[in-house]
Amino acid sequence: MQKRTLGKTGLEVSALGLGCMGMSFSYGPPKDKQEMISLLRTAVERGITFFDTAEVYGPFTNEELVGEALAPLRDRVVIATKFGFDTSVDPRAMKGSGPVLNSRPEHIKEVAEASLKRLRTDVIDLFYQHRVDPDVPIEEVAGAVKELIQAGKVKHFGLSEAGVQTIRRAHAVQPVAAVQNEYSLWFRRPEEGLLQTLEELGIGLVPYSPLGKGFLTGKIDANTTFDSTDFRTTLPRFTPEAMKANQALVDLLGRIAAQKKATPAQIALAWLLAQKPWIVPIPGTTRLERLDENIGAVELQLTSDDLREIDSAAVRIKVEGARYPEKLEQLTGR
Repeated sequence: MQKRTLGKTGLEVSALGLGCMGMSFSYGPPKDKQEMISLLRTAVERGITFFDTAEVYGPFTNEELVGEALAPLRDRVVIATKFGFDTSVDPRAMKGSGPVLNSRPEHIKEVAEASLKRLRTDVIDLFYQHRVDPDVPIEEVAGAVKELIQAGKVKHFGLSEAGVQTIRRAHAVQPVAAVQNEYSLWFRRPEEGLLQTLEELGIGLVPYSPLGKGFLTGKIDANTTFDSTDFRTTLPRFTPEAMKANQALVDLLGRIAAQKKATPAQIALAWLLAQKPWIVPIPGTTRLERLDENIGAVELQLTSDDLREIDSAAVRIKVEGARYPEKLEQLTGR
């Protein structure tokens, strides 16, 4: 497995990470624990060293799963987790009035201690602010994480879905190793200033939902139905009308995949990997065959002609549907 470095703080990880959220949360009922432990350990054997979780996934159950699975392999892996929500409020409230944020410094330190226990480790490799809290100056947030780094409880600081000015302000207090944002062929907003800022400051990008929450794999279409506990049922981009309209993007990936003897998912991931050498996508999966398929994207070389063909075709496809309901979208880009 190829390695990549996130930011100037020297955080080296596998070129592809593994998003663990769907094993416990958001994509239908939680999956079988022993099967997921086996999958996580197999991912390490396959060369993946970068695992992404958060206290709010469950809440808490995903960190516990990742901690149990990776404890025997701890010296071989980099674990990222996140703070920033008030977990005394049910995170499924994200479907209603929206989640409650809490990035007060004392809360960040409490979360760090609790996450360390659940992850069965003495240090968090990468600690992200999950969403920017408008009630707490980002300098205070960065300062709190800086103190955790000085105490040896955290190694690197990250931000998720933060705006460019917020990233600059945080980075001035404590260098930011990575920013985690949605980025894929069907959500390209990071190209409108974020990528340029990260390149200037020397910060890595960790794209979540690099396969468009499963849509870009070609396994979902307008006739697909989701479990009532699957949060895609709340997303405007996953209405049957939007999925039908957005099929054009999957068809494009399918055409390129046929030329390359690959799959649409592999083309989507290879496209992201080709954008910058400091981009590390974290596709999530709960199935071994999908894990192997995703890993195959790392070896897939897209030529400059391939990339031009994809871009020139993609730019003519208008993606239909907002990526989030309004209340969740308001939490991004601040």
